Amino acid sequence: MNDPAIVAEDARPLTSPPVPEEVATLPGANPSGTPDPILAMIERAARDPTVDIEKFERLMAMKERVEDRLARQAFDAAISAAKGELGPIVKNREVDFTSQKGRTNYRYEDFAAVASAVDPVLARHGLSYRFRSEQQGAKLKIACRVSHHDGYAEETSLEATNDTSGNKNDIQAVGSAATYLQRYTLKLALGLAASGDDDGKSAGEALIDADQLAQVQQLLDETKSDLAIFFDTLGATGFTDLNVKQWKRGVALLEEKKRRAAKAKTP
Repeated sequence: MNDPAIVAEDARPLTSPPVPEEVATLPGANPSGTPDPILAMIERAARDPTVDIEKFERLMAMKERVEDRLARQAFDAAISAAKGELGPIVKNREVDFTSQKGRTNYRYEDFAAVASAVDPVLARHGLSYRFRSEQQGAKLKIACRVSHHDGYAEETSLEATNDTSGNKNDIQAVGSAATYLQRYTLKLALGLAASGDDDGKSAGEALIDADQLAQVQQLLDETKSDLAIFFDTLGATGFTDLNVKQWKRGVALLEEKKRRAAKAKTP
């Protein structure tokens, strides 16, 4: 499409840009059926030979800001409506094994269980999600992007080292970490809980916030700690149900582990 700022139409002066295609094709009405006043103003300005390009561009920028705000409002309303329909997700998998460090036993929901619970509800409200990944050495970062059909989207990201537990090969280690991070970023983005989770209310404890999550993740990476053993030790099933009391204990244990490792390296 020609740039309206530099191309004249029907021998008009360059200060009078033609109606942009994206403006001309808009319906010109809001959901209530009344004309959009900003769009009408832009159309008048586009046909007025006395309106300069700078003023026209400011009008277009104003229109974009209004559209962005409305898209954000539509996204928030859709998320709120979807969460009202989403129930707890059933934990359909169990981990139970004994090692030299003792018994590890917990239940969790796999990604298929999460997807089957949320996909139909999100679709009804014009929401969708997708993932993007970034690999840096043995560390994998997954971002979950939740989008609304009006154009607004938000991202939630987590990162972890490749899951080398259970004698996995390199590809399996990456795949296992990716599935884990996909499951948790989607749950965090939607604010979901699994059935049977202790959300901390019974103990009067609030759940951890984003800064606390980042801190404990960094310590887990620095100490190369096993997530399953970490959560089992704290009596949690994952980051989404980790309360502040458990977090404080976990951070203290990881800090102590970090100090012991540093001491062991000191000549």
